[in-house]
Amino acid sequence: MKAFGSAVPILRIFDDVEARTFYLDYLGFSVEWEHRFEPDLPLYIRISRGDCTLDLSQHYGDGTPGTSVWIPIPDVTSFNAELLQKNNPRSRPGIDHDAPGGPTMTVTDPFSNNLRFCQVDR
Repeated sequence: MKAFGSAVPILRIFDDVEARTFYLDYLGFSVEWEHRFEPDLPLYIRISRGDCTLDLSQHYGDGTPGTSVWIPIPDVTSFNAELLQKNNPRSRPGIDHDAPGGPTMTVTDPFSNNLRFCQVDR
């Protein structure tokens, strides 16, 4: 049997402008592709930053608000400083240095999804 590929979480979003502002402008992700069946129908968009890939969907049944995604990163302190420099009034994340798995910064998106950026020391 061939090896599995990486899982791609699907996070539910409700507003594409708000999602783009948060994920692209604030977190620094880039759009890989996006799809709508018609201009006024729900958006499905794939974004990535480094090796992290996420799908964001306005489609009913794709994901549940409040989902948590654990994302390994090489340097949580630097990423935290990057976000704090952007001075987002809705998000001022801190770092939990005692989190299981390593220092972790949790950022909650505008749709109540939790992104747990964890520095894994290997």
